[in-house]
Amino acid sequence: AGSFEEAGVIQQAYNLNFPLHVVPASCAQCPAWSAFSVSSPAIVLETVKQAGAGAEDRPEAVVVRLYEAHGSTVTAWLQTSLPVKEAMLCDLLERPIAQGHLLLEPRGLRLSFTPFRVLSVLLLRSH
Repeated sequence: AGSFEEAGVIQQAYNLNFPLHVVPASCAQCPAWSAFSVSSPAIVLETVKQAGAGAEDRPEAVVVRLYEAHGSTVTAWLQTSLPVKEAMLCDLLERPIAQGHLLLEPRGLRLSFTPFRVLSVLLLRSH
């Protein structure tokens, strides 16, 4: 019912094509934990990967790729539980963009999207 945004079509498509896999945990009482979250349902966190040789070539570098899926202009917050010391926008080859440094705020990283825009964020984790 409603628009595709209201019906959650994109999330349902990801659930169908990439189902969650159950992994046994060593502790039944382990607290719930999430490495990343995004504040807007219009933003899809598509990829989380270790940065390749074209970027920082450092084991502490992680690339997060997100896109705007509803055809809207939106500001969203990317939050992470990882110990991030620095964040910057990067290109698709994972090279930092000039003037792309992102401020680490208590709410996370503030990201601005135009319709269907793809953003890649390079995160440098603390040791």
